[in-house]
Amino acid sequence: MKPFGTTTSLLQHQVDAVEKVKHSRVGALFMQMGTGKSRTAIELARLRSQKIDRVIWYCPVSLKETIRQEILKHTDCENKDIYVFDDKTTGEMLPAVQWYVIGIESMSSSNRVVTAANEITSEQTFVVLDESSYIKGHNSLRTQRITMISKRAKYRVILTGTPISQGIVDLFSQMRFLSPKILGYNSFYSFAANHLEYSEKFPDMVVRAHNVPYIAAKIQPYVYQVTKEECLDLPDKMYQTLYFYMTEEQKHYYEQVKEEIFWEAIEYNDNLVSIAIFRLFSILQGIVCGFWNRRDKLFQFKHNKRLDMLMDAIYSIPENEKVIIWCKYRYDIEHIQKIINKELGDVPALFYGDLNERKRAEQVEYFRKDARFFLATQSSGGHGLTLNEAHYVIFYNNAFKYAERLQAEDRCHRIGQENKVTYIDITCTDSIDDRIMAALYNKGDVVQAFKTEVDRVKGRKGKLKELITSL
Repeated sequence: MKPFGTTTSLLQHQVDAVEKVKHSRVGALFMQMGTGKSRTAIELARLRSQKIDRVIWYCPVSLKETIRQEILKHTDCENKDIYVFDDKTTGEMLPAVQWYVIGIESMSSSNRVVTAANEITSEQTFVVLDESSYIKGHNSLRTQRITMISKRAKYRVILTGTPISQGIVDLFSQMRFLSPKILGYNSFYSFAANHLEYSEKFPDMVVRAHNVPYIAAKIQPYVYQVTKEECLDLPDKMYQTLYFYMTEEQKHYYEQVKEEIFWEAIEYNDNLVSIAIFRLFSILQGIVCGFWNRRDKLFQFKHNKRLDMLMDAIYSIPENEKVIIWCKYRYDIEHIQKIINKELGDVPALFYGDLNERKRAEQVEYFRKDARFFLATQSSGGHGLTLNEAHYVIFYNNAFKYAERLQAEDRCHRIGQENKVTYIDITCTDSIDDRIMAALYNKGDVVQAFKTEVDRVKGRKGKLKELITSL
């Protein structure tokens, strides 16, 4: 593999993690969300770049774009150095690159992906298994396939913030992926016979674990584990971004809207151009969030990847942690509420404009005492509330102004907060989201910034169209 450089520095706990696992060919980074496990894995790849031929990075399908962005952010590698598996990937057309990103779920659903992954895995390959809890089921097809193919690779590392969400039973497959020698059992049944006690009434239910100190001692040489609270050198606000792409259907409507608004804008006088721009931004943002309310007719897209990313973010957060989810539209509230109830069985506390003052107070109290999730619109809940019970905040989408974002962040980052707070943004690549995030990063107003650009090309239709097309 061609040596590469890194563009960001390691924090002290990441240095400690690298030092702990770099001396072994296999290792586990049990690092809580927000502590930088991806950057740590990239550092291990850099240190081994002259000993390996490539890096294969397995991750949940919905995180493939996020991993690509992480590699680009932290290294001097370019797009041409990374290949992300998609629905057209075959073994015959794989380019020769340094990094391959493969969806874990595809290893059970696509023989085409399995064949291609098998062809690029060699003894000199470095395999990263991100969110390794996805292979905790010892007899699942993806667990067996990923483990079988990857055992040829000399270097292997697993990453997760939740290694044992259901107890030590989750450790077996993750450790077997690294090496059967770690636990010393060649089969799950031998492991279970020595460490697991099952219910007589429900045969698949583990009721008790035995000899846990033995397991802890066996895995200790290969594992680095850290929580946010232990990373005393980390900043008090930590940020993470999850990325996804639009579906083809969304792209179609996205481009259609830009065309329609362009023709409207050139007919407006100067005083109305700002209205057209605001409409354009709002409609485009709605489309990447899964809907378009066009002339009182609601278009809803069959597959909303933003919801998938939301659930991936939630699953990566410890189950005992409360979570604030900020969104912009009432449409978002309804759909997020439904999926949380369906997938997790939870009933979120709700906070939005249509609730009267009494009901809002009841919902805040419900969140503080019982609810795990506080689901709110920034326009209604971004001011005045103190929600220090939460240490994780998800921005499902963002308002257009930095001041509104800062207000929302500070609901749980204020006097009385004793923990680090992690902020997670869900962003659609190659869309209006890029503009919004750039404006927030620069502490600005995305609509006003774009209006300034439009003012510079007044009277030039071609330039105006270029600007709108760039969104």
